[in-house]
Amino acid sequence: MKALVTGSAGGLGRAIVTRLRAEGYEVQELDLTNGFDVTDPTAWESVEPVDLAVLNAGVLTGEGDVVALSHTDYRRAVAVNVDGVVLGVSRLAGVMERGSAIVATASLGGLVPVVEDPIYGLTKFAVVGFVRSAAPQLAERGIRLNALCPSWADTPLVPDELRASIAEQGWRLLQPEDVAEGVMAAAGSEGHGESWIVQVGREPLLFTYPGVPGPR
Repeated sequence: MKALVTGSAGGLGRAIVTRLRAEGYEVQELDLTNGFDVTDPTAWESVEPVDLAVLNAGVLTGEGDVVALSHTDYRRAVAVNVDGVVLGVSRLAGVMERGSAIVATASLGGLVPVVEDPIYGLTKFAVVGFVRSAAPQLAERGIRLNALCPSWADTPLVPDELRASIAEQGWRLLQPEDVAEGVMAAAGSEGHGESWIVQVGREPLLFTYPGVPGPR
């Protein structure tokens, strides 16, 4: 079995790669550290089909004040967090075989507000929305596309200020291995367009979206 992981050099990425290898996958690591830029459409052109793709690359802006937000930080977050998923799905949907799966790492911040970094929240809501919207057409090709929505994990991505805020609210950080467990749940699901929650002290959980009222 073959897999690929974007953002493989980060804390979550390393844990995901380790777990997939333990499950018997031959894992291709795609990361800026080895020259792969998820925001570059031409980079995706050479990506070959795999049985499981984990589109995990992501960044924070580090800015909670939308007035102080720099254009550079805004564009970088959108490019990595959103373009990196859309470009990956676009390429992989055209080359993967039936029975394959794609997991896009969103965030619990794709389901609830992220007041500490509103642009990060924007991008993760976008990932969840894209997964839910694109999954039906991938399912017609026999490819399952699901989103992973973990709470904050103990990785270098989380700045000290955010760590302090989390601690003050009485919350704990996930361990990266917990998120890797969530990847396996999302990848192994027979459904598509799903959002899998990972929270401290809980098994990975399929999120149930409330319905909306119809027209009157």
